[in-house]
Amino acid sequence: MTISVDGYVAGPVQTREDPIGEGHRLHQWMFHADEPGHEMDVRLREEIVAGRGAFIMGRNMYGPIRGEWGDEDWRGWWGEEPPYHAPVFVLTHYPHDPIEMKGGTTFHFVTEGFDAAFSQAQAVAGDAPIDIAGGASTVQQAFAAGVIDELLLDVSPILLGAGEALFKGVADPGLTPVEVVASPLATHVRYRVGR
Repeated sequence: MTISVDGYVAGPVQTREDPIGEGHRLHQWMFHADEPGHEMDVRLREEIVAGRGAFIMGRNMYGPIRGEWGDEDWRGWWGEEPPYHAPVFVLTHYPHDPIEMKGGTTFHFVTEGFDAAFSQAQAVAGDAPIDIAGGASTVQQAFAAGVIDELLLDVSPILLGAGEALFKGVADPGLTPVEVVASPLATHVRYRVGR
């Protein structure tokens, strides 16, 4: 999860044009990872999706449509070939048929809650890891379910002042830093979860 120094993973005023709100600078480390001096960003950008058996994300991360899906043919923020290359389970209150994309990504829409999404992800992932892609609410539900054993925070050196707080309502999970690397645009901290 990319996070601001003051603990937000998305800024206020999220729109279709600005999906992470006024915090669009949060993810600059991903978009400029190929520039000189950003070798750590390249490695971590690739690690985020490599070798995952499945992903779980919230509906707000999937797209800007709220409420009923309607007639719109929204297929995610990532274009015709999302970076996941594995099944993605999207938490939602509104049913939707699966959407198959290029490169092996299929979005499955789960209306029965986080536990159901996690069970479905486990069924397809086998021994491969499951990634909780975000947003904040989904990560909070994963912490509550006790299924996070590692957390990678990409700390962007900006202050948002408001937005979606990652740790709101999360009991101390007992984070132990196991790796810290930095680039000009982010400090990447990998934590082991649990005491």
